[in-house]
Amino acid sequence: MDPVPPADAVDWAILRAAARSALEKAYVPYSQYPVGAAAFADDGRLLTGANVENAAYGVTLCAECSLVSALVMSGGGRFAAFTCVNALGETIMPCGRCRQILWEHGGPELLVDTPQGIVPMTEVLPQAFGPGDLDHVRKATR
Repeated sequence: MDPVPPADAVDWAILRAAARSALEKAYVPYSQYPVGAAAFADDGRLLTGANVENAAYGVTLCAECSLVSALVMSGGGRFAAFTCVNALGETIMPCGRCRQILWEHGGPELLVDTPQGIVPMTEVLPQAFGPGDLDHVRKATR
């Protein structure tokens, strides 16, 4: 895996534009709150996602979920830089569920574009639970 680039090496303008473009494909007949997400994978791929609602609200997919699907379906890897935007094109924070999803597919080094600036995932989800926690218990109980 290639090292994650420093925040100033990421073309955030391209990433934000891709997220704004993705939100146009959102399916939001219930909330009328489209969200677009975009990320660069660790190999340089640009991936996008949008939220997809469902009448049974609990099975609605956030934009980050479709972004993870795009990552997995296009060959896997890890996210290196991430942003998401609302219908006004403003950078927004991922919900709690999506922070966990981003941790799983980007890890602590993932750079996240937030309304207050670019921060590593460790600041977005401090003391995160992840695969290492599962491995720790598995090893200890063998």
